[in-house]
Amino acid sequence: MRPLISAALAVAAFALLVGCTGRPEGVTPVTPFDVARYEGKWYEIMRLDHSFERGLDNVTADYAIRGDGSVDVLNRGLERSKCLWKEAEGRAQFQGSPDVASLSVTFFWPFAGGYHVFALDQEGYQWAAVSGPTRDYLWILARQPDLPAETRDRIVETARGLGFPVGELILVDHSPTRCPPPA
Repeated sequence: MRPLISAALAVAAFALLVGCTGRPEGVTPVTPFDVARYEGKWYEIMRLDHSFERGLDNVTADYAIRGDGSVDVLNRGLERSKCLWKEAEGRAQFQGSPDVASLSVTFFWPFAGGYHVFALDQEGYQWAAVSGPTRDYLWILARQPDLPAETRDRIVETARGLGFPVGELILVDHSPTRCPPPA
């Protein structure tokens, strides 16, 4: 009986971890995807609220390709009221082919989360829409701290069409600050 319980627990743990890296039904990752063009700094334009980013402004994500093909991730945001920069470092790995924008990101091993680019400025890699493992996670990113309203609205409408709760999106403040820059 004990091996059966152990096997059941192993399967449940695996399902839990895989479920965190999955993607919402109907959300298709961008193909073709060029991680070399995606590399660099991105500004968070809009997001669905979560405890790990709550109250943060001036949020950015920096992506750097590693020699093994994985991607270093540095997320940074400002808690403006305290003049305190918060950071999270992680690593992303492709879930399959590197020309499909579907990755697993780990900030705290062994827990990974899905990172699925489902809309992208294919010509210039100037904006992207990213889903997590469920429709509760949505980020709109850009290479600049702002996007033209018509571009932002078009991305939001794409997300709405995929069933994301876009009425709950937060517009991220990237206004200048008197807080010293992060070290």
